[in-house]
This record gives sequence, C-alpha cells and structure tokens, in this order.
Amino acid sequence: MLVSAKEMLTKAIEGKYAVGQFNINNLEWTKAILQTAEELKSPVILGVSEGAGKYMCGYKTIVGMVNGMIEELGITVPVALHLDHGTFEGAKACINAGFSSIMFDGSHYPIEENIAKTTALVNTCDVLGISLEAEVGSIGGEEDGVIGAGECADPDECKAIADLGVTMLAAGIGNIHGKYPENWAGLSFDTLAAVKDKVGDMPLVLHGGTGIPADMIKKAISLGVAKINVNTECQLAFAAETRKYIEEGKDLQGKGFDPRKILAPGVEAIKATVKEKMELFGSIGKA
Repeated sequence: MLVSAKEMLTKAIEGKYAVGQFNINNLEWTKAILQTAEELKSPVILGVSEGAGKYMCGYKTIVGMVNGMIEELGITVPVALHLDHGTFEGAKACINAGFSSIMFDGSHYPIEENIAKTTALVNTCDVLGISLEAEVGSIGGEEDGVIGAGECADPDECKAIADLGVTMLAAGIGNIHGKYPENWAGLSFDTLAAVKDKVGDMPLVLHGGTGIPADMIKKAISLGVAKINVNTECQLAFAAETRKYIEEGKDLQGKGFDPRKILAPGVEAIKATVKEKMELFGSIGKA
C-alpha cells in the first residue's frame, strides 16, 4: 500500500539520513527501484514528472501499476508515490488519481501567489493524509521544459512557506537538474544553514542529486536534508547499458531483438545506481 512520505522523512530527520526519490519512467524502472528498496530494506519515494505521467498513460495508470507491483512483488518497505515539480492543476489531478505525495512547484510565481496556491493544497492534503512538498528558489537546469538558473532561496520566504504546514520544503541552494558543469560553484551551505535556522526540523529536499560529490551530500544531510532526488544518473546508466547490449548484437538470431532482453542490462544498471545512492544517503535498513 502506498504511504505518505511524512513518517519516513520524520524518521530520516531523527536518524540523520536521507530518503531517496528515484524518478520512474516505465514499468521496468519502477520494478527495479522497488526490488532494490525491498532488498536493502530502505524506504523509497517514486517520483513522477508530469511529462512521465503523460508518457505512462496518465496518473491513474501509474497508481494502478505501482499498487499492483507492491502486491505482486511482496514489497514490505514504505513506498510513497510522488508528483515531481507539479503544477497546481497537476497536483490536483494526482490527488484525485491516488498519489500519496505531491510536489507543487510554485517557485516561479511571486511569493504571494506561491503562498496562496500552496495554502489551498495544504488544506486538501491535510484532510486526505497526503504529504506535500513546496519549493522556494528555482532549481537550475531543465525539468519538463521548465528552466531554472539555480537560484538560492530567500530564508524568510522559506519560513513563510514552511509555516503554511507543508510536509517538506525544496529550497534552491545552487543545485541543478541534469549534469553539473565543470565551473559549478557547488552547493551554498550558508543558504542551507540559514534556511534550516528559519524552518527548524522541517525535512528539506535536495533536487538534482546526480553528480553532487559525496562529501557535499553528507554535509547537506547533516544540515537537515531528508529527501534527495535522483533521475539523471539512472537515465545515463540505463541508456549506456541498453546501448551496449544493442551494439553488441547479442540478441540477433534471425528473430530480431527481444525487448525484455534488451532492457535487462539497463534494469540491472538502475538497481546498481539505486543501491549506491541508498548507501550514500544512509537509508539502508531504515524501513
């Protein structure tokens, strides 16, 4: 059964570790992430962007697929199904479809509008027991066509959003989606510490977890980050192993390629990536 992310993140704050959010893009990715989480006894958050939602035939389809896998695979660890960087309308659609967690990304609105829209969702999520993530300060890079410059959040604005009663807060601290450029200045720990000082024990979220050095990840966790998002690293690992299999022509036997065999090496690469990240985040055995 899907659960809210609230309890797993509260435990992460208390235990000084972070829960990984791994974005899903198809059945194979979902299965790989769930199996790895179960093997490692780690709580996990499955992230779904609005673009991935459309690709996978809608939010109700995704809810049915994930619930079915949890039952058929015998998954016992806590699993939250989370909308990633959702619009206001997308958030409402995922609530209606049965998601257990949502993110409303109002970072591109003036703070007053971000507060108003987040407030409306807080009230709904409270009644339904759904966890809610809000964002202040845009995350750099591109996510479903939305491009951010990697702003550092205003700690006072973070407090204004946190005080609304959201479950978790994504604060921009110089992090970006996708691969980090060579001239990246790194995470702004001064900003993170200032945000932490304003919002107290509220779980903080670090987007763009691919490519951030391990020492920065661990320092971010020590300063209150309880959820870390990973997508690009899984994409790169999956693509590399799948491409390698096809280029080697292992499945050419006069019948063409079997898609189950083509995708198998990529699936194993995702499992290895998820395991590596869960170990770094300290969530193994925390289910």
